[in-house]
Amino acid sequence: DGKTLAADKRATYCSYKGSSVTKIHTWEGGLCGFAGDMDTAVTLLAWLRAGAVPNEFPQIQCEDPSTLLVIYADGRVAEYGRTPFPMFLEGPFHAVGSGKSYALAALHLGKNAKQAVEVACALDAYCGNGIDTLTLKGARRCRT
Repeated sequence: DGKTLAADKRATYCSYKGSSVTKIHTWEGGLCGFAGDMDTAVTLLAWLRAGAVPNEFPQIQCEDPSTLLVIYADGRVAEYGRTPFPMFLEGPFHAVGSGKSYALAALHLGKNAKQAVEVACALDAYCGNGIDTLTLKGARRCRT
């Protein structure tokens, strides 16, 4: 629907199914979600919430990167990787993490965000432990 962000809650350590975590969050400018190393991910989240100042980019992201998917209030979608500069994404669907391919296929076939994560959880060993969803308040459909 261009407004909903969904994520599973599984944290893994190598091949061990770990505890449940929250991977999607609100911030002043919209919504965001992450995949990858938790230490790096929460550091990136703090950096984003502090204004995403390029020269304050967390060094840990260069060493052990996570992916931060950011949905801005105006509908733009960006992904942060190894640099403090966003890669703006185009297209109707976006996903990150180990279940990305399954989720994108489900979205392509008409499933909503939560249903796409359900599919990823059913098929990817690194997804599970429940699902969180957030809705971008007052948003129009995300731009493609």
